[in-house]
Amino acid sequence: MKPVDKPTLARVADTLAAHNWDESQLDELVAPGLGVITGFQDLLDDLERLRRVDLGATPPAGPVRAPKSGG
Repeated sequence: MKPVDKPTLARVADTLAAHNWDESQLDELVAPGLGVITGFQDLLDDLERLRRVDLGATPPAGPVRAPKSGG
């Protein structure tokens, strides 16, 4: 996967124009400086690592039930 860059994010923002992004917001996604959120590239890298995990031998979780409340 190629690293994300500001022109790419600007095109995505233009294509999915539900929210107007200003330059500082795009800059923060490309190279976080506030230290509050994970950089967008870090998120994409984490998702790529998860995508590569082989789940073929992982059994299904089975039914998930809420604990019975005491009464």
